[in-house]
Amino acid sequence: MSRASLAKDPRDVAGMFDGVARNYDLTNDVLSMGMDRLWRRSTFRAVGAGPGQRVLDLAAGTGTSSEDYADAGIDVVSCDFSPGMVAVGKARRPDLAFVVADALQLPFVDASFDAVTISFALRNLVDPVAGMREMARVTRPGGRLVVCEFSTPPNVAWRGLYGFYRDQVLPRMAQVVGSNSEAYEYLSESIADWPDQDALAVLMHQAGWRSVAYRNLSGGIVALHRATKPV
Repeated sequence: MSRASLAKDPRDVAGMFDGVARNYDLTNDVLSMGMDRLWRRSTFRAVGAGPGQRVLDLAAGTGTSSEDYADAGIDVVSCDFSPGMVAVGKARRPDLAFVVADALQLPFVDASFDAVTISFALRNLVDPVAGMREMARVTRPGGRLVVCEFSTPPNVAWRGLYGFYRDQVLPRMAQVVGSNSEAYEYLSESIADWPDQDALAVLMHQAGWRSVAYRNLSGGIVALHRATKPV
């Protein structure tokens, strides 16, 4: 569901998620009560890619988020910072193209993708704006970015209920179902500190993206932001 805290050294982050890679997808399914499947499918539709197009799926973990693209005949590259995640993904789906790489220093030439997407990991980059600039670099002019990220429910009552689950229930559940509780220790903190929907839209503009729009999923627990690279 998330990478580790912003305060963590990137090498430590990779190490922690190497350790949870085998049970990562199951843990996310339990912690989200199955909603991660809905969010993943909504992200796929928002990207709007078709056969013949090339998509970069950043922070793809074991490649679960990339499967819909590959199954639809779309050329997708699954990119993650954790070698352990990539190893599990390759064993499960050897047909997918996996790359181990840092989102801030992508090993791709300029304008090499029609679309880039990142889910539940933008907030954990050391510099999210720099990361989105790097995403723009590898996207063709007129191409698009889709960010699926935890956000702020606009309804006050729903926000309070969600906040209780995020801060009190989720960490305890992570200790039970996760194989390495440290990897989830900072989850609620990073979500609580993350900008809301409008503030993230501003950051996307700062990174050079245009036509930024968003829509809420699950009452605003998650928001899908979509933008295009200027021609």
